[in-house]
Amino acid sequence: MKNCISIGLLGLGTVGSGVVKIVEAHQDRLAHQIGCSVEVKKVLVKNLEKERAITIHKDLLTTDATEILDDADVDVVVEVMGGIEDARRYILHALRNKKHVVTANKDLMALYGTELLRVANENKCDLFYEASVAGGIPIIRSLVDGLAADRVTKLMGIVNGTTNFILTKMSNEGRPYEDVLKEAQELGFAESDPTSDVEGLDAARKMTILSKLGFSMDVELEDVQVRGISSVSAEDIDYARYFGYTMKLIGYAKRSENRIEVSVGPTLISHSHPLASVSNEFNAVYVYGEAVGETMFYGPGAGSLPTATAIVSDLVAVMKNMRLGVNGTSAVLPQYPKELKDDHEIHFKSFFRFTVQDQLGSFAKITSLFTECDISFEKIIQVPLKHQGLAEIILVTHQASSAAFKKVIRDLEASDVVDEVRSYYRIAGEE
Repeated sequence: MKNCISIGLLGLGTVGSGVVKIVEAHQDRLAHQIGCSVEVKKVLVKNLEKERAITIHKDLLTTDATEILDDADVDVVVEVMGGIEDARRYILHALRNKKHVVTANKDLMALYGTELLRVANENKCDLFYEASVAGGIPIIRSLVDGLAADRVTKLMGIVNGTTNFILTKMSNEGRPYEDVLKEAQELGFAESDPTSDVEGLDAARKMTILSKLGFSMDVELEDVQVRGISSVSAEDIDYARYFGYTMKLIGYAKRSENRIEVSVGPTLISHSHPLASVSNEFNAVYVYGEAVGETMFYGPGAGSLPTATAIVSDLVAVMKNMRLGVNGTSAVLPQYPKELKDDHEIHFKSFFRFTVQDQLGSFAKITSLFTECDISFEKIIQVPLKHQGLAEIILVTHQASSAAFKKVIRDLEASDVVDEVRSYYRIAGEE
């Protein structure tokens, strides 16, 4: 039995530095948990001379990944370098060299998770990735272990801190999207190129991972219907509030029998729903199980130490498995064939906002368009736009199919009485 477990770290950015800090500061706790000491033996970096936020001996640094991947003394490889192709190549190399792997790479796991888990199984290695979704929230371990005996029917959550920060500020302060995005970039919550966050791709990758685990199907990124928040206006948020709703970027996945739907998009949820109070950069995931009912996991979705804490928790799990000799037994590959719902099987309520010609008969024509699509109104207001000859209609529908909503949007855009379809959003949490 080894007296010390050695770690090779791929990357020393914000999260990698946090991992080093926790491993060094929590040696007593780690030794108590696993029965031996832990050391960071080697760290892959791009630049040996770069100034860093932590103090680390230069002898530990390398620019050559093989010094970690081919070192027989390295037991666990921790990948926090980001990117996809190099990270995939390094992780496959590590697994084939019988090294266990912990990663925080959501992009990689969303695209290649099934392949990597299969190779891990073949080589009797652990591959853990708790930190890839929702930072310090233990949602993956909860799905894999805590809810293993239940059948998950729905996952709904806020899994991107950047967009939640932006929408919170827009809601609380009435500021436009572009203004709040600039502040988020200045504070470090948003990247200089925020496309992945604000257009929903980051959240879609996380929902791919959660859906794959929750439904035990080989869900892929292209299976997720994605829409971002860049077109959300302060007026949309104000009218949503008038009707009793809060705007959030929601990841949504639902199973009915064995057919599933997965989506990400700006969504209205009731003020009374627990997700409505999740503010700023925080994340939360609502899980519905047939036996347990409703559970919610809440906490910081990003940051150096929250994410590093999730990585070190995975490290502890790997090291406990090493001491017990049971590595490579925890990964569960998809059990069911993937069956996606079509638009006629997906139902929800919806919010619409559009302008029409303010003249006799316009509303009757609009009502007819919705009726032809079997969509009925739950709430509706009409606001005259003075000096423009237009009226703005804001409405909430009853439940209808996604196919019906897509058709009515096309019909509205083609109608001679509709000036502009300004916005439309799904309403969730009231099923």
